[in-house]
Amino acid sequence: MWGDDEPDFQLDDEPEEEPEPVDPQDLMRAGLVFYGIMGCVALLWRMWTPGASIFHPSLVAAETAWSPLAAIGAGVFVGLAAIAISEILTELSDLGESLADLLGEEVAGLSLADGILLALASGFAEELFFRGAMQPAVGLFWASLAFGACHFMPRRELVLWSVFAIVMGLAFGLLFEWTGHLAAPMTAHIVVNAINLPRLGRRFEEKQAAARAEDVAAATKLRDLGFRARDSASSDSVSDDETESPDRNDR
Repeated sequence: MWGDDEPDFQLDDEPEEEPEPVDPQDLMRAGLVFYGIMGCVALLWRMWTPGASIFHPSLVAAETAWSPLAAIGAGVFVGLAAIAISEILTELSDLGESLADLLGEEVAGLSLADGILLALASGFAEELFFRGAMQPAVGLFWASLAFGACHFMPRRELVLWSVFAIVMGLAFGLLFEWTGHLAAPMTAHIVVNAINLPRLGRRFEEKQAAARAEDVAAATKLRDLGFRARDSASSDSVSDDETESPDRNDR
């Protein structure tokens, strides 16, 4: 009979599970291991060139290189300029804002100390590899393009990040050639990451807190409106009863 038949399908009412957020400590550990390996590869690569130092583009450049202190000063200047440009892009473009939100979500919860440590590791390792080892071997353009390609992500919101990485790769490469010392692009890279990583994470957390506050305010407003509507309905009901009472007494 039809009543005894079991249904051929079942509706799945269970909500889809949301992906768990990345643990900042896991991000730190993975980052330190990755950058440690990258730095070792860069040193081994450069060692295959007899007489060349990883801290200078060439032996000739080493003779006219800036002092380490002057190179660090140039790196600080370029790093701060890059941060200013990225802030302008974030404020004036939707892609920049989306990029800041996505990156901020990845580093949200990262402490200031961990952010600085990750910035030091990435700045040292990436500059050792792309500028110190790769650029003397393949040239400024290809090293910068490889730097951008390693930051490429196949998402529309991250297109700006890839383009910005290529531009910054060119800037760091030119800084390396201009000063003749790896301390310059290394410092610039560290400054950018040391300021941007904690700032993006804090910005994302503040936006999340503001969104939660707006949700609470909206829910409170709806609740108050419900209470007022109920009180108004009760008041109208009492008024109707009082109006009908004299009529009943007259009868």
